[in-house]
Amino acid sequence: MPLTPLDIHNKEFKRSLRGYNEDEVNDFLDRVIKDYEALIRQNKELEERCSQMEEQVRHFKSMEESLSKSIMLAQETAEDLKVNARKEAQLVIREAEKNADRIVQDALNKARRTALELDEVKKQAAVFRARFRSLMQAQTEMLESTEWDKIAPEPIEEF
Repeated sequence: MPLTPLDIHNKEFKRSLRGYNEDEVNDFLDRVIKDYEALIRQNKELEERCSQMEEQVRHFKSMEESLSKSIMLAQETAEDLKVNARKEAQLVIREAEKNADRIVQDALNKARRTALELDEVKKQAAVFRARFRSLMQAQTEMLESTEWDKIAPEPIEEF
């Protein structure tokens, strides 16, 4: 069991003829008691401080673990986001390619229909032109025919 300041204070020494000076011994013991009490107080304060520091270390280790877990979770989440973004991009690209193929196909179909319609219009124009030419020839023949001379023998004066 450790020595206490009270043990030092209550310690009594036997007297002898050639012993030490009692006042000097008592003064020295008083100084020892004061120093010993101061050391005990300091030791207690240091133990309390050590306990606080250990608590802080536990707290910081807990924070470190939490931060480490948070960083790991953030990295996993970021990786998941990248994977999902790539998948989404691939889906968007595939959809865009399908739409582009559909648009190109629609444009080709429309171009074919327009070409067919153009051919049909050209045919109709050719038929119209042939009929119109035929009509004009008939009208010209009619104008040049002698039948008009029978209807109006004299030329009409122009205004």
